[in-house]
Amino acid sequence: MSRFTTRPVIRGTHGMVAATHYLGALAGWEILQRGGNAVDAACAAGFVLQVAEPHLCGPAGEVPILIHSARDRRVVAIAGQGGAPGTATIAHFDALGLDVIPGTGLLAATVPAAFDAWATALGRYGTMTLADVLEPAVALAEKGCPLLPGAAAAIEAMAPYFRDAWPSSAALWLRDPALRRPGAPFRNPELAATWRRILNVEWQSAPHGRERAIEAARDAFYKGFVAEAIDRFVRAEALPDSSGRRHRGLLGADDLAAHVTAVEEPPSVDHAGLRVFKCGPWSQGPVFLQQLRLLAGFDLAAMGFNSADYLHTVIETAKLAYADREAWYGDPAFADVPLATLLSEDYAAARRTLVDANAASQALRPGAPDGRLPDLAFLARAEAHGDTGFADAGGVGEPTATRARPRWGDTVHIDVVDKDGNMVAATPSGGWLQSSPAVPGLGFPLGTRAQMFWLVDGHPNALAPRKRPRTTLTPTLVTRDGAPHLAFGSPGGDCQDQWTLHFFLAHVHFGLDLQAAIEAPEWQSIHWPDSFYPRGYTPAGVLFESRMDRGVLETLARRGHRIGVLGPWDAGHQLAVGYDAESRQMTGAASPRAEAAYVVGR
Repeated sequence: MSRFTTRPVIRGTHGMVAATHYLGALAGWEILQRGGNAVDAACAAGFVLQVAEPHLCGPAGEVPILIHSARDRRVVAIAGQGGAPGTATIAHFDALGLDVIPGTGLLAATVPAAFDAWATALGRYGTMTLADVLEPAVALAEKGCPLLPGAAAAIEAMAPYFRDAWPSSAALWLRDPALRRPGAPFRNPELAATWRRILNVEWQSAPHGRERAIEAARDAFYKGFVAEAIDRFVRAEALPDSSGRRHRGLLGADDLAAHVTAVEEPPSVDHAGLRVFKCGPWSQGPVFLQQLRLLAGFDLAAMGFNSADYLHTVIETAKLAYADREAWYGDPAFADVPLATLLSEDYAAARRTLVDANAASQALRPGAPDGRLPDLAFLARAEAHGDTGFADAGGVGEPTATRARPRWGDTVHIDVVDKDGNMVAATPSGGWLQSSPAVPGLGFPLGTRAQMFWLVDGHPNALAPRKRPRTTLTPTLVTRDGAPHLAFGSPGGDCQDQWTLHFFLAHVHFGLDLQAAIEAPEWQSIHWPDSFYPRGYTPAGVLFESRMDRGVLETLARRGHRIGVLGPWDAGHQLAVGYDAESRQMTGAASPRAEAAYVVGR
């Protein structure tokens, strides 16, 4: 393939910030310029993205964060995923006549986790106050942020629904039609006022020290006026959702008060002289590690980059890893996840024998770690919602439906490295303006991550009170000889750990620089159940950008892959920063596919 790229790799020695919106990258860079570290910068960027990309993330969403701490010389995971309400049970949904949790509305709300995740990261590993890192976002909310075309389109598409069904969203997003055009400075004074009240609590607690002040501000959200406003709204309103019916929510103030953000040791594996870290099985992150274990038994370089053999091998190993995700992953505080076995070399060696070099597998085939047999009862729910097929095996066709990104929202991403060797990868999401009604007076809607639970008793990802749904959000951090080396990630739901794996393999095994690896023609398998409502899937289905070689696609179709063709730049929104500990050189890259992704550094 050509090494030509649409953007240069950004290089520097002082710091590097990559974000899915240029204002987020700029806010992070300004924090570095003021003497903050990578964690401070990531927090500032994260809050700005809640204003700049409200159709992709919000204050009541989620954010898993991986941090390499130069002080502690270790990698930690901030588990920024909220749990289900204490009254959320499978029996409750059965009584409502629902076999999957709706993808919009109030029923799918989990505890808002993003604010506490950022506060936890800042308090433990940052150096600045909450006011320092929130101020850029507050200023944008007060003075106005240029509306992205995607955000404007989401508001316009939802306008009739807001007026008819979600009046609180109409009051927030439709109050001035002139400010809904792309590029118009959209103001959110309610959100700014919410943050100002929280920062006032921090200021009042400042004499007790920075960390105590951050904790007091956090309590204003989870035990104070924010929790009270959420409780009043959710319990009082029965509003329509994607089931076509009206439902009250289950989330209450007691759920927010009980929320604690865990700081965890993330799972990791060695690959090609590097150590790769992901979040635990409450995320889909370990599938990346399982795929690396599987691919270690193949000579990828000999196959050639994006050849038919290479693509077939990566697709088939992805099917095996994601089948295990579906059968075995869940919140480890509630489910016995055999993660050590799933990530072991012996297990990978046994699973690798299932890859047929000449034929695409058609069935979902989870393994039997430690002799435990998977329960596939959940598949009936996915099958009931249809095969989203688009082409018969043996041909290359255009898809009638795609899963390039979730229907009701997407995700953002942030990567930062500073001059001292602190590194952060974070993937905020949820709380989308189009997926849940705005909470009156707060300036934001709730999240809908509970749609990822299965309503199947005994499944590791079955709904249970206070349990975290197995999220798709999955940043990646890589070290070399114990020093930070790469941080990367992508929006894209189920595709996140596919697109980022392709980027990683292109960079590590084929020598493409960060930007070239990001811009290489992309693809994604849709062979397993979608994590998002209504949970359908396409056995042996694969979507490819049209830039992929047509002859290669025809070869794959003859092997039994069901091929769909996307636009030339429709898949893969990766961002990445790199760090060389010896030279202290930094690099950064961002996908041109994303609406406003940029890297700032020097």
